Amino acid sequence: MSARLPVLSPPRWPRLLLLSLLLLGAVPGPRRSGAFYLPGLAPVNFCDEEKKSDECKAEIELFVNRLDSVESVLPYEYTAFDFCQASEGKRPSENLGQVLFGERIEPSPYKFTFNKKETCKLVCTKTYHTEKAEDKQKLEFLKKSMLLNYQHHWIVDNMPVTWCYDVEDGQRFCNPGFPIGCYITDKGHAKDACVISEDDKIRWASRWDYILESMPHTHIQWFSIMNSLVIVLFLSGMVAMIMLRTLHKDIARYNQMDSTEDAQEEFGWKLVHGDIFRPPRKGMLLSVFLGSGTQILIMTFVTLFFACLGFLSPANRGALMTCAVVLWVLLGTPAGYVAARFYKSFGGEKWKTNVLLTSFLCPGIVFADFFIMNLILWGEGSSAAIPFGTLVAILALWFCISVPLTFIGAYFGFKKNAIEHPVRTNQIPRQIPEQSFYTKPLPGIIMGGILPFGCIFIQLFFILNSIWSHQMYYMFGFLFLVFIILVITCSEATILLCYFHLCAEDYHWQWRSFLTSGFTAVYFLIYAVHYFFSKLQITGTASTILYFGYTMIMVLIFFLFTGTIGFFACFWFVTKIYSVVKVD
Repeated sequence: MSARLPVLSPPRWPRLLLLSLLLLGAVPGPRRSGAFYLPGLAPVNFCDEEKKSDECKAEIELFVNRLDSVESVLPYEYTAFDFCQASEGKRPSENLGQVLFGERIEPSPYKFTFNKKETCKLVCTKTYHTEKAEDKQKLEFLKKSMLLNYQHHWIVDNMPVTWCYDVEDGQRFCNPGFPIGCYITDKGHAKDACVISEDDKIRWASRWDYILESMPHTHIQWFSIMNSLVIVLFLSGMVAMIMLRTLHKDIARYNQMDSTEDAQEEFGWKLVHGDIFRPPRKGMLLSVFLGSGTQILIMTFVTLFFACLGFLSPANRGALMTCAVVLWVLLGTPAGYVAARFYKSFGGEKWKTNVLLTSFLCPGIVFADFFIMNLILWGEGSSAAIPFGTLVAILALWFCISVPLTFIGAYFGFKKNAIEHPVRTNQIPRQIPEQSFYTKPLPGIIMGGILPFGCIFIQLFFILNSIWSHQMYYMFGFLFLVFIILVITCSEATILLCYFHLCAEDYHWQWRSFLTSGFTAVYFLIYAVHYFFSKLQITGTASTILYFGYTMIMVLIFFLFTGTIGFFACFWFVTKIYSVVKVD
């Protein structure tokens, strides 16, 4: 079987970032003096066999990776199939991100020499006797895998071997993998995987381009960005109108009320000044969520920033997940600090319980879900099953680094004085008047998550495609921009609804602000269910359980992330408006 053996180029980043990297000499490209190359991304020199030296190789190594399918969530190692095995060779080391994503790179029996053309060279032979149970089982496994469209993932010079084919409208699609087999009709016509396009040799500097340009989607990305910007401008206009007109008039009118008679006629959000900073119910849980959400928020920002700079490009396999996990571990300190500061401001005194919950509640839920999914993968013999040693290493990172750092952050958080509020809290809670349908908690929370989700759902489609349809994700510049838009949208939507509720004399803003923007995660879950039934062809109980199990982890992380943004935005807004109004 012939396949295209290309060589690798960097993805196309936003022009400004690309220009700055070129000036720094950090972008992989043709070798030049004084250039700086990222690890694993520098070009390798190849030459004819008679000219090989320490700086020039003649042998081209081909590595094999795990096999996967768009119709199954279960990947398998290359050795799980009865393919030709390598007699010798060193297995490349894998980073934590590769292990977590189920990559299993191994040496292959396929040998190539630079500038030497060979066709139909025998690698090994296989003989099957169907009367033998073992041989019959091997054949059935191969047949089932072909029916489920399992695909090889080979690697040459750190570049995926691709299968290019023509699609509608004269477009060509290049898939970073190729099927393990193909069908021949009764009339002898080749179908699907047997149809392979031939192409010329490719320059090193443009080695990723033919893959990335064949993927849909730059024009759709710009449409998504423009759609999100329209939402942001709409919300910004609404918030500006409130802040500059309505709120400004409210503050001016409140501050002009000097007489007792005027004070008795107070109305709107000033009426609840004695209750606005009253500690919320379940303040312990809210502070724990805020700590974990802060940890995720900073981790996401830093990871995407490095991805935009090219340090976490697709060429650097597993780097994105490795960076995210390491950052999460190291960010235990801000998680403990934020949780402690707000818990103390809520009047909490059980600091030991607070720091323990911050360290173990949300990470424990994620790990429990992850461990159950791993048990299913172990039972199915999938390569995505995390080895026991790696699980121990993850637990060590959690217990030996993240937890102590969380305790350190909590120590400094509790050591500081409680957050000072601009107004005093009355001893007796004010009775909240009967609310209309639109100012009741549940309708406001449900409406609050719609606009942030509208900003991200197109980008969400590409992310889910990357995870479940095994497409390469490289548009980190777009993703970082959408991340910033999401932060702005969550903040503005929460502030807007918070103001409306305060005007209705409902001062229970803490949990509502967290849940308003956090409800975006519920729309994320609904979209993931829709994506499963409309876009994927996943079959089998195990694959279905795995899909929704991993989706629930993403939903929880997204809930904490967006909820924390909404709370901090509303906290800033409430503190600001009550600090500029005169209160007796």
